[in-house]
Amino acid sequence: MRGRGYLAFFVGICLTAWTCYFVMEEQQQLQVRAGFQRDTENVARDTQTRLQIYFDTLHAMKGVYAVNDRIDRLQFHRFVNELKIDKRYPGYQALQFVRPVPESELPAFVEGVRRDGYPAFHAHPAARRPLHYIIEYTEPLKGNENAFGLDLSALPPHLKALELGRDSGEIVATERITLVQDATGEPGFVARAPVYRNGLPLETTAQRREALAGFVAIVFRVNALMREVIDPALLEHLHVRIEDGGFQQGTTPPPGVDTLLYDSDVKVETHQERADNVPGLTAQTVLPVGQRNWIIRFEGRSGVRYGRSQLPVVLIALAGIIISALIAALLVVNRRESDTRQGLEVSMQELERQKSNVEQARNDLSRVVATLRQAQTNLQTSEKMASLGALVAGVAHELNTPIGNSLLTATALADMVRDFERQMKDGGGLKRSALEAHLCDARKACDIMAHSLTRAADLITSFKQVAVDQASGQRRRFRLDEVLHDTLSTYAAQLRRACCSVTVDVPADLVFDSYPGSLSQVLNNLIGNALLHGFDGRESGVLAISARREGRDLVVLQLKDNGIGMTDVVLHKIFDPFFTTKMGQGGSGLGMNIVYNIVTGVLKGTIRVESVAAAGTSVLLVLPLSPAPEEQTVQA
Repeated sequence: MRGRGYLAFFVGICLTAWTCYFVMEEQQQLQVRAGFQRDTENVARDTQTRLQIYFDTLHAMKGVYAVNDRIDRLQFHRFVNELKIDKRYPGYQALQFVRPVPESELPAFVEGVRRDGYPAFHAHPAARRPLHYIIEYTEPLKGNENAFGLDLSALPPHLKALELGRDSGEIVATERITLVQDATGEPGFVARAPVYRNGLPLETTAQRREALAGFVAIVFRVNALMREVIDPALLEHLHVRIEDGGFQQGTTPPPGVDTLLYDSDVKVETHQERADNVPGLTAQTVLPVGQRNWIIRFEGRSGVRYGRSQLPVVLIALAGIIISALIAALLVVNRRESDTRQGLEVSMQELERQKSNVEQARNDLSRVVATLRQAQTNLQTSEKMASLGALVAGVAHELNTPIGNSLLTATALADMVRDFERQMKDGGGLKRSALEAHLCDARKACDIMAHSLTRAADLITSFKQVAVDQASGQRRRFRLDEVLHDTLSTYAAQLRRACCSVTVDVPADLVFDSYPGSLSQVLNNLIGNALLHGFDGRESGVLAISARREGRDLVVLQLKDNGIGMTDVVLHKIFDPFFTTKMGQGGSGLGMNIVYNIVTGVLKGTIRVESVAAAGTSVLLVLPLSPAPEEQTVQA
């Protein structure tokens, strides 16, 4: 009988060890990978947002040239001073204007710059070419003297980017370069946008070449740029490496020293010991930057941030040992019960104590299960906060452009007014043509400011309504088409980047007495899923949203896309928590589970998903106009 007790104890220990191993693996999947994925998504999103903010400055500079394409050196200097780049944009190295100069006009151009107060100015490196691209303005000049007068046509990487920007009319970034004004030799790059003369056609490549007036440019040092984006404390746990993937329409160069833009390990002091990488904890994402692709690679470091919690494993191990010991003891005690009545009474007392220990072990296991459920709830909360972060970033990006354009246009208008006042005070009189030109420029500036501020006001109104609804969670009366319009407004930037067109067919008489915040969250998740999964790998797409009344108290809301669709296996698991086809690429697996819970639990409706691979997906929501009061009380 003792042999059976030892065997039972051995089997129990083996089962306990297997359970501990299973829990450790689940922690690796659910906690460590979720935290690593959240960190990598935040770094990639923050990098893209920061670059977009900087590129919006180029668009603003183009807006100034759209008002007046003859900006002189003093006006360019005033514009840069208004930006306060040393405080607001520390990632910049310089702002520049590049002038195309034919070979025949080069001596006159050099002489004109010297008359501006730079007697030692010369174009370098000296060479004879049909067309020169010379840096005429660079601000601030201090620290960038070597770039002043640089002839970019003599540098193949710069020349290729200039010609591509001239012909496409888009912002184009260079490959990794070493800045002539930077003695440290750190990696850098330049983003430039073409500026064309006003009043000329720009439909064809030949017309754009003929109308080219120059380029506005921003010079970056990549290390300074990434210091703005990444928290230094995070780099102790996360290795970030950025490679230049070449132009989007060209071939990807092999990784090497010439393509390396940023390596976070290079900035670590030599006396610091780097932690080992966590096996399998890697990710990669591609960011479009000025017609080029940046390949960002992430590796997780072992440590507290991506470590495992030992408490559940310890509790399970203790409980397993106790239960195994109790079972073995029961088998041994059973032998003694058959000997004497006195032994039976002792065994019964021992059995009661063992029963109490088993109850204690069961309570310990229940607490472990509750801990795991709390972890799932925390992941769902993280998913909601991530959606809110993406929403705020999108609205901030949308507001930056109109407000920035208004500020810059107002500055340009003030300069024009001062010039007009100076002409009046000269006493020579004003010509009718000069007055008409001034009125025309002032009208253009006012139109730009009015359009930009109207756009900003519309965005703020939409965002306030969505934010109030999602934060309050209160029941109120609302129109379905207004909630849908506000939600789509917050996704305007993402829809444009994905080249996705949206058609809406929602009657204006669908009035709900329900929860607009919960409905807006459902729409956010469904639109986000269409952008992340439905149009993956496609250059454009169409999202159709329609609604109709069914019966007296129900509304059928349908969201249909022409994306890649889903297989039967994916469709069967779509509402399962933690199931995603984009693990490590932006999906947590909780989006559709949250949608299902809100639709069925809060809105008291039903949801059905239909999809065919390569033929698109249709989501059908059947919602009551007014959920029953007793159902709301139960929900609360």
